[in-house]
Amino acid sequence: MSEETPQDQAEDDDLQYFVRIGQTDLDGTKSVERSLSEMNGIGRRTARLIADEAGVDRTATFGALEQETIDEVVAAVENYAETVPGWLTNRQNDFYTGENSHQTGNDLQLARQHDINRMKMIDSYKGVRHKRGQKVRGQRTKSTGRTEGTIGVNVEELREEAAEEAAEGDE
Repeated sequence: MSEETPQDQAEDDDLQYFVRIGQTDLDGTKSVERSLSEMNGIGRRTARLIADEAGVDRTATFGALEQETIDEVVAAVENYAETVPGWLTNRQNDFYTGENSHQTGNDLQLARQHDINRMKMIDSYKGVRHKRGQKVRGQRTKSTGRTEGTIGVNVEELREEAAEEAAEGDE
């Protein structure tokens, strides 16, 4: 047991706890596939494709990889849209450019917000639903998604009133 401890410490010395890709810090203690899938715009399937493209074992610990290998993974993330078919990207036939691209991190959130704002400006059906704060994708709204006050009996409030009346009656 004493022999295993120094090896573990030596492995921990080489471990990067945070790996930065773009504007996102990824957990270096997890596997490559799991760390990449924590990034916005990258799911499990995309993470697997990126690991294969970079030539990295997807089950390897991300922070324990060599710096050159990590750089290859970063390059694979940045060039993902060029290496896969258009139907695997998350921005197909972009409204402004007409091209397929794959957004990750804050760029994805920004692009999504621009799309929602455009829908609101042109008063499309989805834009109107966004403006009103209602469900957009055809979900049921008769019994769910109610954001107003509580409907029905508030039991706690009734108990408090009963306790107050009992306290007044005892006096």
